Amino acid sequence: MASSSRPKKPVHNVHNGVGQLRIIGGEWGSRKLSFPDVVGLRPTPDRVRETLFNWLAPYIAGAKVLDPFTGSGALFLEALSRGAAQAQALDASNVAVSSLKEHLGTLRCTNGQVQTADALRYLETQAASQYDVVFLDPPFNQNLLPTVCALLEERQWLAPDAWIYTESETAPSTLGLPGAWRLHREQKSGRVYYALWHRVVETAA
Repeated sequence: MASSSRPKKPVHNVHNGVGQLRIIGGEWGSRKLSFPDVVGLRPTPDRVRETLFNWLAPYIAGAKVLDPFTGSGALFLEALSRGAAQAQALDASNVAVSSLKEHLGTLRCTNGQVQTADALRYLETQAASQYDVVFLDPPFNQNLLPTVCALLEERQWLAPDAWIYTESETAPSTLGLPGAWRLHREQKSGRVYYALWHRVVETAA
């Protein structure tokens, strides 16, 4: 989840300006990693991540993953732990990115990449590469989801059969996301709605 000022989740296990996240399953299951005390940076809670990756269980192994608002890197690291073939993470915070790069080194992970970048500018200007799974947990109250989702479609960042996860402050049905996306699963945790979408592209007979 991206670093930003947002009324969202409480800080978990924060001591002396550093928080901890726990990787839930896969190769690094139960490993605890720190994340910096950046304003608005909160990992997606364990139970939400567990639900999400239960939904994604048939699709995550071997997947190519994009996390453009990575923040603590909780979803990015969880995907790699559970067998994603490749993962790209972005965040606007140099501090968050530096911390996540250290974690990749500690875990001896060579198939995850992370860089400092504004997600919208990156999607607008970089050469597109198609991803199988995309995590979208942008800062709230900035109306970013419709814009980033449109860019993913228009700039051809998505595989034909892609899966897209969203977190939002409003119900998924109100988001106005691309017509090719079908709502697969949704739940609510506190004031946060989270949902998994399946991109279904019809092909000519």
